[in-house]
Parts: sequence; structure tokens; C-alpha cells
Amino acid sequence: MPLSVAILLASLLPLSSALAQAPSLVAKGEAVQLHVDGKPFLIRGGELGNSTASDLDALAAHWETFEAVDMNTVLAPVSWELIEPEEGVFDFSSVDGLLEQARAAKMKLVLLWFGSYKNSMSSYAPSWVKRDPDRFPRAEAADGTPQEILSPYAPANWQADAEAFRALMAHLRNTDNRERTVIMVQVENELGMLPDARDHSPEAEAAFAAPPPAGLPGVEGGSWRAAVGETPEGEELFSAWGLARYANAVAEAGLEAYDLPLFVNAALNRPGAEPGAYPSGGPLEHLFGIWEATAPAIDFLAPDIYFESLVERVAPYDYEGNAVFIPEANRAGREEAGADMLWAVGALDAIGFSPFSIEDIAEDHSLGEAYRLVASLEDLILGTQGTDALHGLKPSVSFGGDIDLTPQTVTIGDYEVTATFKDPWTPLEAQTPAAHGVMLIATGPSEFLAAGRGATLTFAREEGQAGIEAADSGRMEDGRFVALRRMNGDQTHQGRHVRLPPDGFTLQRVRLYSYD
Repeated sequence: MPLSVAILLASLLPLSSALAQAPSLVAKGEAVQLHVDGKPFLIRGGELGNSTASDLDALAAHWETFEAVDMNTVLAPVSWELIEPEEGVFDFSSVDGLLEQARAAKMKLVLLWFGSYKNSMSSYAPSWVKRDPDRFPRAEAADGTPQEILSPYAPANWQADAEAFRALMAHLRNTDNRERTVIMVQVENELGMLPDARDHSPEAEAAFAAPPPAGLPGVEGGSWRAAVGETPEGEELFSAWGLARYANAVAEAGLEAYDLPLFVNAALNRPGAEPGAYPSGGPLEHLFGIWEATAPAIDFLAPDIYFESLVERVAPYDYEGNAVFIPEANRAGREEAGADMLWAVGALDAIGFSPFSIEDIAEDHSLGEAYRLVASLEDLILGTQGTDALHGLKPSVSFGGDIDLTPQTVTIGDYEVTATFKDPWTPLEAQTPAAHGVMLIATGPSEFLAAGRGATLTFAREEGQAGIEAADSGRMEDGRFVALRRMNGDQTHQGRHVRLPPDGFTLQRVRLYSYD
């Protein structure tokens, strides 16, 4: 073998080994897990405010807070206008600075591509795109008014975006393929059409008069107009197809440069709102079929949730083959965040959780308690995801803020475990039941760990009586439960229940037994 060839092959071997450990999504039972460095990974995340990552000096002051809250991942925007200020001229200094700071803090990154769309609008597109509407057409309202939204039906728009995204992914491939600081990338941000259900630009009108692709669920006809009609609900199907096709084209370009998990996030619609009153056509529950069929390069769809009805609105994203991730779990600082995290991971096998504007959180916020508890249980959680050994329970809250305190029951071995979320020893006016919740991990047919706060657990069997053999409060050390206090007296009301107090996140191990 010529020496030059041998040197070339030798230089490729470490890279090939590194690429074999690229972040990926892996099915496990009924769950989809994120693997990083060849192992399952659970994101204890926080998303930066839109402008924070563009000021690296200011961002540097926040990493100690992120560490205090026990985060392991930061979600950070990367904007098209900053990395391609002139067409074809790229500046990755903002990305490189972000990578450097994250590595110094020993944290991972999920990058958010603010390309053509950010909360529907095209405010992060470069000035050379914004100032040339003839070349880069805008979406138009039904009355012909141009919008600050690039038309998803104009090829020049997605081609320019795709080339910029390809350049970003190639840069990550060249600078981060060994460190693996970046573990996922979000393609665009909250795509959707406003103020109408669809774009009415000339490019969109031509597409609306053309036949839809075959096989789209709920879409049949000689043209899009004939297939869906001109109601807001029908026109939203057309928008979903146009936006999904756009996101897929951008994603495909990026994947050609660097294969990382990619996802798209949704701005959720208010109950009863008509398409056009919210960003229409994004990856919403009623549009999953079109997105799945049209955007195969997107690995999963994710909800951004700013409503109190988190349980109701996030649960639909737990469908077969879709990884559950909440990139914007409302704003940082909400007292409910910790319980929301436990529920999402325990009930939906979520790969992670991330409140928005995380730089605004206090170092002593209760989310840190929940994150530390989850971190200590991580191996057990990841080992039981996709099975019936992992459960998450919390009260559901309506869109209007009404709390459903109906007891919730799960099965562990031969036992029915029922959780209520009103603490029996604390005045109700001193409680915040929406911030109560519990994760249950079965460690045997009659034994489980209970992690959470503000939950009271009672037990029953189909035949015979169920009793508490032992309840111990404790902590995890190196994957092993260390009992600190036996709770079989007043703390369990003499064996009547197991209580997780509402004033902080705690961990208990419970052993049950039966008697006639």
C-alpha cells in the first residue's frame, strides 16, 4: 500500500469511529430515546431568550446559574442573519463562541435554527433577503398585503435558507464531530401562517391551483382548491403541506453535511381559535399526518407549551415513533416546572424538558431540586423508559386554569397505587396543587421509588389487603438507593399512606405487602 494512502486511511479511522457515536434517536420498547456518545441521554434543559446567545459576553455570566439548576443542556438560537450577513459570506464566530462556553461548562447544546421562520415571521432572515422581495417573495394576505413572512412556495426562499443551513451543519461537522457538544438541531422555529390560514401570494395561488401530492391524509382532488376548499380549516392543510415541504428541504440540505437528529416545534393553537388566528399549518396535532408524510427528513415534532393545560396539550405528541421533547415548557421561573418535568419523563418517556428564557431563573428555584432528583435517578429512568415500570402523575389543568384533582391510579405488580394531590396536613390555601406531581419507578413486583412533591399515595389489591411493609426516605448514590429515615410512624399515618410533602422534592422507597 502506498504510504500516502496508508496515511489517508489512518487519518480517517478516528473520524469514522467518532461518527459511529453520533447522537441518534433509538427505539426502546414503546419509547424513543436520545443517545449521546452511544448511551441514552436525558435532557435537563433550558432555552435561552431569543437574543441572549448573540451577546456572548452577557451569556458568559449565566453559566453558573445553569450549573446551579443542574442543567446538562442549553437550547440556543443560531440566526441566519448573523452567520450569513452577506450572501455566500459566512461568519461562525457566534457559533464558535457558544460552543466554547458550553464546553467550558461541560454542557451539551441543542441549536435552534432561526432561518426563514421564527414565530411565523421572517425577522431573522438576512437583510440581503429582506431587501429583495422580487427575488425572495413574501407571503400575502387575502387582500394582497405583503407580510413579513417569506412565502414557502417560492423556491428561491427555501434554496437560500437550505444553503445557509447546510453551511452551518458543515461547520459543526468540522468543528464539533469529536466533542459532540451539539446533540440536536431544531429546523426553523414555530412555522405558521398569519394573519390568514394560508399564503395568497402569486406563488401560493399557483400551487393552490395545482394537484396535491398523492397519499396525503385527508387530501384528495384535482387541485388543492378542489381537495380542501376555501375554508380556513381546509386552507390550513395546504399551509401544513407547504411549510412541511419547506422545512424538509432545509433539513435535507443540512443532513447532507452532518447527520444529527432534527426536529420542528409547534406554536400551539388556543382552543376554539380559527386557523389564521394562530400560526396555522405548523406541526399541530390535527396536522401530524401531513407533516409526517411531507417531511421525512424531520425526526420528530415537538410542542411549545405556554398554556396551563400542559398535560392535555403535550400528551398527543406521544405517538408511535415520535420522540417526546418539550423545547419551550413555558417560561422559566414557574413553580409548576419541576412537576411538569417529572410527569413528561415518567408518563410520556420524554427525552427532555426545557423552560424558556432560562437565563432569568433564580439559582435556588425548585426546578433545580427536580433536576437534581432526576439526575440521581437517570440510570433507572432510562432503563425503564418504554416499559410499564415507569409512571408519571400530576393534576391536569384546563386552558382556563381549573385544576382537576381527581385521584390517579397506576398498577405496580399486584398493587394499585393511587395518587392524590392535596396534602392532608397542609391547609389547601397554602398549597399549589398544579405544582404537585410524582414519578414512580417500579424496582420489583411490590417495591417502587416515589420521587416528587405534594402527592399522597394509597394502595390496594384486587384480592386481599395491601399494606406498607416499609417506607424510607433517602437519596440515590451511584445508582443505589440509600435509606436515611424509616417513615412507618406518623409520616405514613401509621401505615395508611405514603406522603411526599408539598414544600420540596423528595425521594422515598416503598415496599408493599399483602394480608387478608
